[in-house]
Amino acid sequence: MLGITKRISKKLKWGIAGCGKFTETAILPTFNLLPRSKVNAIFSRDAKRAKTLSEKFLIPKSFNNFDEFLQSDIDVVYIASANANHYEQVLQAAKAKKHILCEKPVSITSTQAEEMVRVCKENGVQFAVDFVYRFHPLVEKTKAIIEASLLGKILYINAEFNVNLIPRDNFRYNKAAAGGGAVRDLGTHLLDLMRFLCGEIVEVNGVNESLIYKSEVEDFASGIVKFEKGGYGHFQVAYCAPKSFNRLEIIGTKGAVSLDGLISARYGSSKLSILLEGEGKKVFRKRANKLYRLLKSVTKSFIKNERPLVTGEDGLANMKLMEKFENRCSSTKS
Repeated sequence: MLGITKRISKKLKWGIAGCGKFTETAILPTFNLLPRSKVNAIFSRDAKRAKTLSEKFLIPKSFNNFDEFLQSDIDVVYIASANANHYEQVLQAAKAKKHILCEKPVSITSTQAEEMVRVCKENGVQFAVDFVYRFHPLVEKTKAIIEASLLGKILYINAEFNVNLIPRDNFRYNKAAAGGGAVRDLGTHLLDLMRFLCGEIVEVNGVNESLIYKSEVEDFASGIVKFEKGGYGHFQVAYCAPKSFNRLEIIGTKGAVSLDGLISARYGSSKLSILLEGEGKKVFRKRANKLYRLLKSVTKSFIKNERPLVTGEDGLANMKLMEKFENRCSSTKS
């Protein structure tokens, strides 16, 4: 068992909870690139699915019992299950003294998220949330530009995240499993990016609707936010848009930046365009595996038992914003 108060001097031993498509196509392949991490166990309620992935990725143990999974030879749990499972699994992992990385959104409600943060603190474990876009080098460069006041006072940020996600047998269209639709799945990233780049959000409003697929969750949403420091932001998300530019733009009193090829793209090249007073247009291009950079960062934090760069508190703040947005949309419709 991991001694939480001590630094881990060897490879970090991970357990992965959840065997969905993202685990198979992104999470497990990325772990093969990390020299200081090793996946020792995998969990799914579907024993056959867990066994299949354990054999494909040479993982020593597979489980369909979560308690047995937590008792195996692991230091850290990556919660990559359906949203509705995050709450109980995080609480159990924290009480088992395992550091935790949880997929977004962190929970179904902000009340759950508050308890998750509290229980992790009480048990002395680090709690990180998988907001991968913060870790792209061009996002980090954008943040540095803003913090150096090169854009002046931020007036406006616009962010779009559109995909073509056909319902079929997808938990994201099941409100009980996902908690909501495009906002919980895609908007969660945009709201986090806005907080990360421009500071705390004090107001949020907008519209959401099942525009095309007529399911129990929204496949389209558009929102306006107001920042504590002043300035506004707009986000737009959709499950029903097969073609989109998915651009992020930030406009200030002294300049502007835009990020293309960042949102949605997993491994492709991204472009940062910068326009500043008295200077010509500058363009930077960078290809980066955001998940790799996040996992490398949290691995370092967990080995040293230090606070990660993206925390459970960030996940909680994100949940509160999404709930506020959904409540405002509901009150507008009624």
